[in-house]
Amino acid sequence: MIDGLPMAVPDPELPTHVRIHEVGPRDGLQNEKAVVPTAVKAEFVRRLADAGLGTIEATSFVHPKWVPQLADAEQLLPMLDDVRARLPVLVPNQRGLERALALGAREIAVFGSVTESFAKANLNRTVDESLEMFAPVVATAREAGLRVRGYLSMCFGDPWEGAVPIERTVRVSRRLLDLGCDELSLGDTIGVATPGHVAALLAALDEAGVPAGRLAVHFHDTYGQALANTLAALRHGVSTVDASAGGLGGCPYAKSATGNLATEDLVWMLDGLGITTGVDLGRLTATSVWMAGQLGRPSPSRTVRALSHQEP
Repeated sequence: MIDGLPMAVPDPELPTHVRIHEVGPRDGLQNEKAVVPTAVKAEFVRRLADAGLGTIEATSFVHPKWVPQLADAEQLLPMLDDVRARLPVLVPNQRGLERALALGAREIAVFGSVTESFAKANLNRTVDESLEMFAPVVATAREAGLRVRGYLSMCFGDPWEGAVPIERTVRVSRRLLDLGCDELSLGDTIGVATPGHVAALLAALDEAGVPAGRLAVHFHDTYGQALANTLAALRHGVSTVDASAGGLGGCPYAKSATGNLATEDLVWMLDGLGITTGVDLGRLTATSVWMAGQLGRPSPSRTVRALSHQEP
């Protein structure tokens, strides 16, 4: 890294601090063709925490049949007892919650869809049926004192249904939050959002009584729009952004979904805006270079490549 770069030029209209919700160990690795060894996953989480990431989504308690890459959740979570970071886990249903609770999980996430096509592909249920399934999961988790995040996929477009009306996204968002979720992450699962669409959706959510403080954004970089979309969300007051170290990830049930917004690319932009994240970009880049070595291919993150001189 070159001293003094990126030069910080703050924008008074933006948040002064952004919490990065790191999804690499879960959303990133679940799309890998080869199963990553449990010890490597644990080391990945440790290195991310050492780089200053305070929220790291560790794994998923989905049935191993559906996501075999994360079948080792019971083995992984105890290995992370000494990690000083929030370690939310994804649970699809009551059984998944029971497994997570048995291991002492303190934060969970449920994963819904705006569109019927993706709800069927991902959960084998309609949107209404999936919300009915989540209701007791969220209620039980809240009774146990857990923090609950709701993911909502296909908020901006769907590979089967095309454009998704803003009012539909608002309606399903409101219903998911009404179940008792503390936070809602708006997912651009196939990366088709543009800044104007992001601004319009956030404005509509605000009008529907959903403040920016309860929202996070989760962008994929399919069309190179992830950072522009993030900036649009920041201008609306959103201060929680999902990202994946090294740009790992996609979606096993939406083949047109490419990698997540790379955490390094996000941190470079936020550093340049004078927005604090607590993340050491040098350590984070080294972590992604290390993980790229474990996976046998270079990182797709432009910032990782620039700072580590990796070839594409």
